[in-house]
Amino acid sequence: MKRIVLLPGDGIGPEVVREARACLELLSDGCELGLEFEARDFGGVAIDRHGLPLPAETLAACQGADAILLGAVGGPKWDGARERPEAGLLQLRGALGLFANLRPARVMRGLVHLSPLRPELAQGADILVVRELTGGAYFGEKVLEADHASDLCAYSRAEIERIAHVAFAAARRRHKRVTSVDKANVLATSKLWRQVVGEVALGYPDVTLDHLYVDAAAMLLVTSPRRFDVILTENLFGDILSDELAVIGGSIGILPSASVGAAPPALFEPIHGSAPDIAGLDIANPAGTIAAAAMLLGHLGRPDLESLLVDAVESTLADGCRTADLGGSDSCSEFGAETRERLKERISARDAHLALIAMNRGCCG
Repeated sequence: MKRIVLLPGDGIGPEVVREARACLELLSDGCELGLEFEARDFGGVAIDRHGLPLPAETLAACQGADAILLGAVGGPKWDGARERPEAGLLQLRGALGLFANLRPARVMRGLVHLSPLRPELAQGADILVVRELTGGAYFGEKVLEADHASDLCAYSRAEIERIAHVAFAAARRRHKRVTSVDKANVLATSKLWRQVVGEVALGYPDVTLDHLYVDAAAMLLVTSPRRFDVILTENLFGDILSDELAVIGGSIGILPSASVGAAPPALFEPIHGSAPDIAGLDIANPAGTIAAAAMLLGHLGRPDLESLLVDAVESTLADGCRTADLGGSDSCSEFGAETRERLKERISARDAHLALIAMNRGCCG
């Protein structure tokens, strides 16, 4: 039995999580996964009901889970409030030790025309950003005065080493190339970053490493995206570059992300926001959340089922079932239903293939 904690959150979060959960339930029942689901309040809805974005009960449930699936948090309703929904996400990452953010981005088949890049540039782009998530300027000491402000950016050798190992290990499962992004011509933290990443690379002789300054990387992402495989970078740079990268595929509604630490559980979510202006209208794109659920399956040791679900999503998109953000007219629930129909077909084909293998082994035995 695997416990999955669901954090639907705010805005369109409950809608997209509903569709992703249904896909996971289908796989759990059809492939005997034994997934068990538990939904908890998180973000703005938790502030409204409990006074805090991360109630103690929610944190305890997450700490006892095998994996967590998040929808989205935040919205103008809580602007200026004493408690912010986004604070719950930072607290959760800290409590679970989630120091690495993995954000894949690629141009899916049949959608190259939606990319703002020319087809010859976008076609075949497939990049994974590995972003350090708990250090740097976002977590350093902050000073804000009437005529002076500062944000301390600090990294330790240990923090850089652990995120570098994540990137190199990921590259071994992909195309064995890591591009480390820094600003070592200006920043002391980047000088240490470059030095330590180079040292870690010695333990991965099968992986090619190169270094880029962040401004050069930002340019090359839109002029030559296929040169990249795995991008390794610090918190601030990773935040900016991964959002830049998100547009290459045509919509932020189709991309997932994962936040992982040294031990379970990991957190999976789409990269889009809560979009409160379309909440409850059944027009949100659930593809990113379903793709996040696929990443969750891979994390649980079932890359075969991850591939099945990703293929079902891509097939749905390629054959023209698309929500409004992709120029279509299908609803959130219609897209989810169509994806599950394709998933059923793939489960049936998989079962037939396994049965044939078993029969052949029996005949040969």
